[in-house]
Amino acid sequence: MNKTELVEAIAKSTGQTKAEVQKTVNALFDAITKALKKGNKVTIVGFGTFDVVKLKARKGRNPQTGEVIKIGAKKVPKFRPGAVLKAAVGGKKKK
Repeated sequence: MNKTELVEAIAKSTGQTKAEVQKTVNALFDAITKALKKGNKVTIVGFGTFDVVKLKARKGRNPQTGEVIKIGAKKVPKFRPGAVLKAAVGGKKKK
């Protein structure tokens, strides 16, 4: 499902126009992005947590030449699904 399909699905289930839903979805994504840029964690109970993880600098290889290259340190977004989402997607494991 892409963003357009998401907007259509929400519009269909809520009865709102696609334009209204588009604004809401964009506002949601913008709010999450701004929070992560500030270094904050975004937790949506039952759904999951968005966080920023710092990756250390490391060495890698150019796959075409085999040459060793330096890969710089960076921050990347990470999503960890919540228990409710995990259960809905994968079902509960029986012991």
